[in-house]
Amino acid sequence: MAAFTLAHLSDPHLPPLPAPRLADLAGKRALGYLNWTRNRHKFQRRDVLDVLVSDLQTQTPDHIAVTGDLVNLALEAEFAPALAWLESVGAPDRVTVIPGNHDAYVRATQHRFAETFETYLRGDDATQDTTQDTTQGDRFPLVQRRGPLALIAVSSAVPTLPLMATGWLGQSQLAALDRILAQLATEQAFRVLLIHHPLRSDSRVKRLTDSPRLLALLKRHGVELVLHGHDHIHSTMWFDGPNGTIPAVGVPSASALAHGRYPAAAYNLFSIERDGDAWRCELTVRGINDALRVREVRHARLI
Repeated sequence: MAAFTLAHLSDPHLPPLPAPRLADLAGKRALGYLNWTRNRHKFQRRDVLDVLVSDLQTQTPDHIAVTGDLVNLALEAEFAPALAWLESVGAPDRVTVIPGNHDAYVRATQHRFAETFETYLRGDDATQDTTQDTTQGDRFPLVQRRGPLALIAVSSAVPTLPLMATGWLGQSQLAALDRILAQLATEQAFRVLLIHHPLRSDSRVKRLTDSPRLLALLKRHGVELVLHGHDHIHSTMWFDGPNGTIPAVGVPSASALAHGRYPAAAYNLFSIERDGDAWRCELTVRGINDALRVREVRHARLI
């Protein structure tokens, strides 16, 4: 059987930002808009995003994971363009998407992600948790099976106070995830956990606040791979699982020019196949250079 290729990109922060109404710029959005107009618009570029996605599609991956922050301030006017962009990346059977903190930037529109991307947020009936409170259209956790993969999508996206970008899964989601991981542990599937926030962070304002509880679940049940965004950097961290360590891989913003400590836009390709009684997973990183051309940055064997 040929290897299955999973592509991963994150944090497109889809530019340009629509002109907000004055009424939109209250509280946290006012600071976010100021940051966008002063700084972020210089580095988050649509031409960069388009070049990166075009290169990704030439690689013909079997599936694509997008780990959040499709929009910037969660303005009503941002969601329709974000859906159009995601549809250009791929159909719901070829793309799995989860929200990031910017997709749930304020309480007034925190439900809009689930409404807008509803067709992309349909899990398998066998593993979908139907007991969860869905008053805000919450669909997580969910599982999508693609080839040998079981993609386990969770949401760490919650509205936060100004200057904060923390994430949180919560008791309901963690309890459901516990049941799902226990079930998947009995199957021969390559389990990939998709989450926006990294599992470990040195930043008080950007961390996943209930990370210790998630790490305890992973140590007990295991997955083969964790994919995340949020930090806008290349990252590989290793965490304890029941039968060894689990790689957790992050990726830069998909629309970013290199600036400061942040690298230019990139995406990851994971080649996954069964190797006897175990799994084999190789990582290829493809990133954009100063001439806005995409080239291979790194290749490594993870598993």
